[in-house]
Amino acid sequence: MARERIEGEEKPPRSISSEELRAHNKPTDLWISIQGKIYDATAWAAVHPGGDLPLLALAGQDITDAFIAYHPGSVWAFLANNPSLRFVGQLSDYRVSDVSKDYRRLVAEFSRLGLFDKKGHGTAISLSAIAVVFAAVIYCVLRSESVWAHLGCAAVMGFLWMQSGFLGHDSGHYEVTGSKRTNRAIQVLSGNCLTGLSIGWWKRNHNVHHVACNSLDIDPDLQHIPVFAVSAEIFRSLTSTYYERKMTFDAVARALVSYQHWTFYPVMCVARVNLFAQTLLLLCSNKRVPGRFLEILGVVVFWIWFPLLVSCLPSWSERVLFVLASFAVAGIQHVQFCLNHFSTNVYVGPPQANDWFQTQTMGTLDIACPPWMDWFHGGLQFQVEHHLFPRLPRAQLRRVAPIVRELCLKHGLPYNSFSFWEANVRTIATLRAAALLARDEALPVPKNLVWEAVNTHG
Repeated sequence: MARERIEGEEKPPRSISSEELRAHNKPTDLWISIQGKIYDATAWAAVHPGGDLPLLALAGQDITDAFIAYHPGSVWAFLANNPSLRFVGQLSDYRVSDVSKDYRRLVAEFSRLGLFDKKGHGTAISLSAIAVVFAAVIYCVLRSESVWAHLGCAAVMGFLWMQSGFLGHDSGHYEVTGSKRTNRAIQVLSGNCLTGLSIGWWKRNHNVHHVACNSLDIDPDLQHIPVFAVSAEIFRSLTSTYYERKMTFDAVARALVSYQHWTFYPVMCVARVNLFAQTLLLLCSNKRVPGRFLEILGVVVFWIWFPLLVSCLPSWSERVLFVLASFAVAGIQHVQFCLNHFSTNVYVGPPQANDWFQTQTMGTLDIACPPWMDWFHGGLQFQVEHHLFPRLPRAQLRRVAPIVRELCLKHGLPYNSFSFWEANVRTIATLRAAALLARDEALPVPKNLVWEAVNTHG
């Protein structure tokens, strides 16, 4: 593939500059470079297992580091034998930075040590614990008449959803078992059936988040207008490439964002409602969803068993309390997601793929905790390591953390690590800073009665 044949003779590959490569960054004209070899991935984007959005976010660049992060060595041969990837030429000014060289050496070393394959026994333990706890909650709801017992079951259900979410997250990044079919079953069971959230939606959302970590107009995990804004840049009404719409910062958004540091935790208590809505919107859309029927079937299972369980409670007041309590406890996980990114560096536009290591370390934050608390954070406390090595099993993240910290120190890059309390303080401070800026009436945003009413009462 690296050379063309003309009349029986080999022709040297075409030489292409980075400037020319950057011009091919559209859905209908999408080029990428991997180790200096440029491919036309326009056709491949439509069937790419990770979705088209990650490719679009990195289009027109050399994406070697991102490719290495997400693909095992066995995939390299696929580049030369994929009919949907057309070799175009060689990048004339291909260069590898010192930090990228060190990063690639780390990936190679971890592969040599077999760390990407050493998953531990976490999956079996998690599945067993989830099954036992789920059965215990159902038994208690059906057999107990105590209001407090029912509220306790709601709290346990919330923690169950958290652990199920961690398991679904793991299975979305790598095979938690030795079988793709079993891995897929775990995804649907832990995601769609148990939590009501589509694993297909999660993967579409999460892959973009990883590739364009903390890009205000690309990363959906930072696009929460009109409720939250982590930066004043959002006040410019940026266009979301994920949601394919303008994130309008209007008077309603200003009113809500102005007090977001007060509403953050209450909103997190009911954040699952938004995820249910996002699941429904995707599964009912014309977007490509692999295994759509199974995805829908799994979500239907959830909306059968959960309302049925709630209906077994003796009164409407208990039913409402059960739902709110379970959602509120599961909201801890939503807080965890926000802590990892809200207070770190943000930017506008596509990421610079050749600065993969820098982008990931500057946009992520670790939660420092003892090993016995790893179950509570589900591996997300090592967010820096997870973003750099998304295929690395949860059981290996603590092991590689000192190596990553040392590499950051070597290249003068931030290694953000704070306690759970400190991370909360930083997140609220970030939200407060943006809230105070949102109150600036000099911003060209039309007022309405909501804004005026809120400010009348301070």
